Amino acid sequence: MSPIQEPSPANPAASALALEFCGERHQLDPGAEFTIGREGDLVIDENPYLHRRFLAIGYEFGMWWIANVGSLLSATVTDGTGQVQAWLAPGARLPIVFETMHVMFSAGSTTYDFTLHSDGDHFNTSAITLNSAGSTTMMPVTLTTSQRMLVVALAEHVLRQGVPGRGEIPSSADAAARLGWSLTTFNRKLDNVCEKLDKIGVHGLRGGRGRLATNRRARLVEYAVASRLVGPDDLELLDASETAPPASPALG
Repeated sequence: MSPIQEPSPANPAASALALEFCGERHQLDPGAEFTIGREGDLVIDENPYLHRRFLAIGYEFGMWWIANVGSLLSATVTDGTGQVQAWLAPGARLPIVFETMHVMFSAGSTTYDFTLHSDGDHFNTSAITLNSAGSTTMMPVTLTTSQRMLVVALAEHVLRQGVPGRGEIPSSADAAARLGWSLTTFNRKLDNVCEKLDKIGVHGLRGGRGRLATNRRARLVEYAVASRLVGPDDLELLDASETAPPASPALG
């Protein structure tokens, strides 16, 4: 990011911006860049897969901005409703234009999230589309019950968090065991879910050279939780699977 500018008619006084992580709240100073990573103003974790300086938040041109100053990792940024989502790749930056913004990212098998709270003027995402039955239309994709169970099994630790922080992503073998499925069944369904989301433009889910399965699982959790594709209420699917008699899950 370029040097922070002093307030002027073209760069007015900044609105208040606070960051919440693991139950702690940090009030940001518009006169100084706030860095996030393995080192910096907010030390997320000692995770060796996390950049020393991954994200930076600063105030310039009359707005707060969040920038990815890392070289490998990306972050998922959403508004408070999950209806607006952006993929923050290395070198990219975004203006902070919503009252509440959630930021999620993964390093190795761990997914982290924090929340930004602003009191400035914001875009309004409260207007939502209703279908003819009056229910809320949130997602352009529909998951089968078994596909939803797979996503919830991967996101379980993140969904059970009481406050923004960190959650471990299980291995495919552990998630398959959690559901009572074979690893072959789990991997086939993971392929199906990732293909379905890739077709609607979700980045980071297609396999390929240099892209590990761990990254794909973590990216799936990021997208599903940030976009409200799954939520804490879906955890009951896992509880139900524990009491249900063993059965081969349906295709899809």
